[in-house]
Amino acid sequence: MSKGITSKNEDYSQWYNDIVIKADLAEHSSVKGCMVIKPYGYSIWEKIQAVLDQKFKDTGHSNAYFPLFIPKSYFSKEASHVEGFATECAVVTHYRLKNDGNGNIIVDETAKLEEELIVRPTSETIIWNTYKGWIQSYRDLPLLINQWANVVRWEMRTRLFLRTTEFLWQEGHTAHATAEEAVEETRKMLDVYADFAENWMAVPVVKGVKTANERFAGALDTYCIEALMQDGKALQAGTSHFLGQNFAKAFDVKFTNKEGKIEHVWATSWGVSTRLMGALIMAHSDDAGLVLPPKLAPIQVVIVPIYRSEEELAKISVFVDELMPKLKRQGISVKYDDRDTQRPGFKFAEYELKGVPIRLAIGGRDMENGTVELARRDTREKQTVQQEGLDIFIPQLLEEIQQNIYSKALNFRTEHITDADSYEEFKTILDGKAGFVSAHWDGTPETEQKIKEETKATIRCIPLDNKLEEGVCIYSGKPSTQRVLFARAY
Repeated sequence: MSKGITSKNEDYSQWYNDIVIKADLAEHSSVKGCMVIKPYGYSIWEKIQAVLDQKFKDTGHSNAYFPLFIPKSYFSKEASHVEGFATECAVVTHYRLKNDGNGNIIVDETAKLEEELIVRPTSETIIWNTYKGWIQSYRDLPLLINQWANVVRWEMRTRLFLRTTEFLWQEGHTAHATAEEAVEETRKMLDVYADFAENWMAVPVVKGVKTANERFAGALDTYCIEALMQDGKALQAGTSHFLGQNFAKAFDVKFTNKEGKIEHVWATSWGVSTRLMGALIMAHSDDAGLVLPPKLAPIQVVIVPIYRSEEELAKISVFVDELMPKLKRQGISVKYDDRDTQRPGFKFAEYELKGVPIRLAIGGRDMENGTVELARRDTREKQTVQQEGLDIFIPQLLEEIQQNIYSKALNFRTEHITDADSYEEFKTILDGKAGFVSAHWDGTPETEQKIKEETKATIRCIPLDNKLEEGVCIYSGKPSTQRVLFARAY
């Protein structure tokens, strides 16, 4: 199987696209800016969904579903929110088509909507308009709702999974009696995302808070997890927003508190999207294809028989038929690829490209010796192991692979957080090894904007565990109390 993958050192962007397409994860659709997520890619997204969905339920949230269409007037109720999304909105103006008499289908001009509908770029407005009817008293709080949905944000330059006009995500929207409870919720969900990124995706992340320039439209504070990709660029992997009372006031969502006073509720929203698929690919993969952490791999173990006769295949299949149920009972997904339409070498290349963590090859001689050949995807090492006890060895090895993939990503991240004490040093690092640059900033949006315009680097976050230290801003020379993390980003 010819992989034809561009080397990531040669052309990182092309390398990424090659893996997405050749590993059968997704493809460009005939609709400009939109993608088709193929079955193998979607099965990874389903695993991501399943884990996160359980985490949301374990933290007291319930799923609901709200309309795809939002009346335009709803957006004008929260000024900063509409300003943040105005340039990305898809607008529905008519509700009927007709034949023009010449065989052409055209928009029926008489079927104009009284009020245009926005295809949701995010759901705060429609959800808060709904919450107005759900919340009257402190007994109705907290209201903890999550939605799995698709959203549309009109994009000019698109990249599969990372930036498409339509994408899949989840969005949590919660209402609370106090600001303290809402902030606690915001931080709690950030921790849920960080735990998932590190322990399932094997991607180390920095938890932090965004600057005012980078904040979500309509939020008082935006918390984020920032990950580092192998090209030294940062990727925002999840966000959690403290919305204050902005949306509650815009949509008049009030409750009677325990003292009998009427107050506006306090709000949060938080979300991750199919962008996580991009993070998964870019954080771990190599020039041979996808590298998947076992916890998110649709196929964790593939078994390929190598045989010269039907009798040899039958003997191998007897062994495999005994092994597979033992692994499946431990929650391990196993595939036995005994297709006679493809040679073993083709299969090896295919499963390497698709990032399957463990590959077992079993031939006639292996059956005589009671062994199998085992190949690890993360290190690409092969070893001969005993058939006996394989059902104990494989689960342990999958854990080791998961940890090794994380450790490799963590070591890379550690090597690519660099202190810069001058603007020249800052620019040299960005153009050289890249990664996160830890530098002093004077705290002003003006300085942040000038650095962005001159270097294309943004402040990714102010880390939550930041230590305070006196210094001077690398750009303005004004006093600073702490370093922040800059990077060029996706």
